[in-house]
Amino acid sequence: MTTFVDRVELHVAAGNGGHGCASVHREKFKPLGGPDGGNGGRGGDVILTVDQSVTTLLDYHHSPHRKATNGKPGEGGNRSGKDGQDLVLPVPDGTVVLDGAGNVLADLVGHGTSYVAAQGGRGGLGNAALASARRKAPGFALLGEPGDLQDIHLELKTVADVALVGYPSAGKSSLISVLSAAKPKIADYPFTTLVPNLGVVTAGSTVYTVADVPGLIPGASQGKGLGLEFLRHVERCSVLVHVLDTATLESERDPLSDLDVIEAELSEYGGLDRRPRIVVLNKIDVPDGKDLAEMVRPDLEARGYRVFEVSAVAHMGLKELSFALAELVAGARAARPKEEATRIVIRPKAVDDAGFTVTREEDVFRVRGEKPERWVRQTDFNNDEAVGYLADRLNRLGVEERLMKAGARHGDGVAIGPEDNAVVFDWEPSMSAGAEMLGRRGEDHRFEEPRPAAQRRRDREAERDDAQQEFDGFEPF
Repeated sequence: MTTFVDRVELHVAAGNGGHGCASVHREKFKPLGGPDGGNGGRGGDVILTVDQSVTTLLDYHHSPHRKATNGKPGEGGNRSGKDGQDLVLPVPDGTVVLDGAGNVLADLVGHGTSYVAAQGGRGGLGNAALASARRKAPGFALLGEPGDLQDIHLELKTVADVALVGYPSAGKSSLISVLSAAKPKIADYPFTTLVPNLGVVTAGSTVYTVADVPGLIPGASQGKGLGLEFLRHVERCSVLVHVLDTATLESERDPLSDLDVIEAELSEYGGLDRRPRIVVLNKIDVPDGKDLAEMVRPDLEARGYRVFEVSAVAHMGLKELSFALAELVAGARAARPKEEATRIVIRPKAVDDAGFTVTREEDVFRVRGEKPERWVRQTDFNNDEAVGYLADRLNRLGVEERLMKAGARHGDGVAIGPEDNAVVFDWEPSMSAGAEMLGRRGEDHRFEEPRPAAQRRRDREAERDDAQQEFDGFEPF
């Protein structure tokens, strides 16, 4: 049964925003007390957060679909809907978040580091929030926006100071078990280690972590054996330790050829050339192993490697090795650039940035921009007043003027939004005039200030005169 997973595809869906409410306050002796529809609640976000207690992505391998809760709709009486609850997904330290194209979206290192993988939709405004001096009684509310839908890939890259590299059964698991308190599975057959093992080592005042990860074979950088599943966990390590088997029973292998193969795979994978390296000749407790270690040590030192002869079984040479690793780790930590204080970068928009674009395509003029597309998503197209409100907003933004400059004519198709999810309508050049004529939409004359009696009398007389003229001009059949 699978117990360790370091790469998964995750489908996350943020919560949708709740719809706004269109309501009019009513009470005894005051049937029209004004709009009192509340706003909809915000949809919940999907957040990835580093948790030190999590060491694998196994949960997401079994359950790759995750969704946050939706916001609640607004209600009458100026009651706003409840916000959706954020969905927090714990991930191991060293998790990399990528999109479908392989682009890195976030690199989560350090306990508590978080990333919003999918953002919840905004709640729609109720008619109380839409009321103004010109629009005293809106008969509509805005719809809540849908939450983000994302397909992301999570990759785990082990965070450790030292990586033990070498052939299967070279003794890496035994070595980490005696250097630290880690208890990996140990056996004398290839690929005993199928998952990365981490151990904490204390040498003097330096505390560092050592990673024992699955062994390499020729062609690992192309995916043979455990291949990339191993190499991915070496990227973050500051020091590489070649663990060479001096007591191998395979006649075609020896420490020098093993080292050449491992170095070739590391070079082929890339990005690891400048990591400091040391060589550990393991299993010197075996007589033949001790002799072979003494034979190859001069060649290894001639190549520039620091060489340590150890025996994980007999606990020989471990103290010198642990302090040498502590020295290299301390040097690597000191060489790292100090983290700078967080800076906020302000990038103001250009003065001529309208916030949207209009492009001419084969059969339509396409409008793209955050505001126009968001307004379309918030519009209830079954409500004529809401559609008129959308027209007003687009007109004030300058969409009509930009369409005219782009060459749009009466009856041309206009699409707002991306090609696969756009609202298409036939453009009317008189939209501007219509917006001005309908600028008082949403008003109710019952909310207007009472007119003087003389003015009401003159208005009634004018209405009677108009009606009489219309009757006088009527011709019977």
